[in-house]
Amino acid sequence: MTASGSSTSKQMTVAIVGGGVIGLAIAWRLAMGGARVTVYERDATGSGASHASAGMLAACAETEPGEEGHLALNRASQQLWPEFAAELETFTGLAVELRTEGTLIIALTADDQARIKHQLEFQISLGLPLQWISAAEVRKREPHLAPQVAGAIFSPEDHQVENRKLVKALLAAAAKAGASIREQAAVESIAVENGRAAGVIVAGKLEKADMVVLAAGAWSRAIEGLPPEARPPVRPVKGQMIALQMDPDAPLLSHCVWAPGAYLVPRRDGRLLVGATVEEKGFDPSLTAGAQLSLLEAAWRALPAIEELAIAEAWAGFRPGSRDDAPILGTGPVKGLIYATGHYRNGILLTPITARTIADLILHGKLDPLIRPFGLGRFALSAAAAE
Repeated sequence: MTASGSSTSKQMTVAIVGGGVIGLAIAWRLAMGGARVTVYERDATGSGASHASAGMLAACAETEPGEEGHLALNRASQQLWPEFAAELETFTGLAVELRTEGTLIIALTADDQARIKHQLEFQISLGLPLQWISAAEVRKREPHLAPQVAGAIFSPEDHQVENRKLVKALLAAAAKAGASIREQAAVESIAVENGRAAGVIVAGKLEKADMVVLAAGAWSRAIEGLPPEARPPVRPVKGQMIALQMDPDAPLLSHCVWAPGAYLVPRRDGRLLVGATVEEKGFDPSLTAGAQLSLLEAAWRALPAIEELAIAEAWAGFRPGSRDDAPILGTGPVKGLIYATGHYRNGILLTPITARTIADLILHGKLDPLIRPFGLGRFALSAAAAE
């Protein structure tokens, strides 16, 4: 029995709302499993958070107190990434540039050192493979960093992928597997009949489906048609970023570097991404002088040579943040509706595990224990507990 309750995977039709990396990866897995899949994207595929991301796979370095409940899911997906990237590249012939140099979290002052060593103790207590390295070792690995570097945490398993190339590869994979991709096709509402998702309304027309997957990122809550209890509590969390242009033959960095106030992510084409702000500003796409200045100042303190680099690009994106900043995955009160949204800052990291578990749920009716804690129902339970 499948999650649709009656269809076999070969007969099942699935409408996916949202064409970012999450929606495209689910479409690829479902189409490979025999489902008839249509992806509906309001703009161009991958033009939202998937485009704006830095592509870091930082399950270890980003773990903070209070986020222990996210760790098993994040680490499971991180461990899937090498095989996922290789499979995707083989299937499409397109590179996604999974880089495995690891990540450095650097301290520039004694205060920085005390803070991140305290963080390191917490992360090691969770069994994460992180280690402290000396200032001399940091400069040996990254000689262009500021001379006052006091040391760093090295995270050997926190890698990066070129997210914009990932979008192109997932789009190609989904299409090659037989999924239909409809761009500039905003879903106006999810059609619900007798308590069950019956399809989606696009340009005033009902597009019927056995199952609907809500993977619209920061726009997920705005999709009409759902009763209040089925609307996911997802909001846009704005992030501004900058790309500087290095010489690709002589890059200033090879590792991802987390510095006080900014992170720096080198790309093989010579771009150096500097990010990112965290702003509760709704869907405001503007770039602000203060935010751009703070990013550049933080990057310059860590890597002084950037002052000679050209600015290649600056942009803002919208992370899909849920009420507890954890993803919303699985079923809810509307039958036939599956959630795959609210990934906040971990959408790229969680792409492999989300695609696998959501496809298994739809095709085989199997709810993976890894995603069980992340259902929509947890918000209703927390609200009831608060009363």
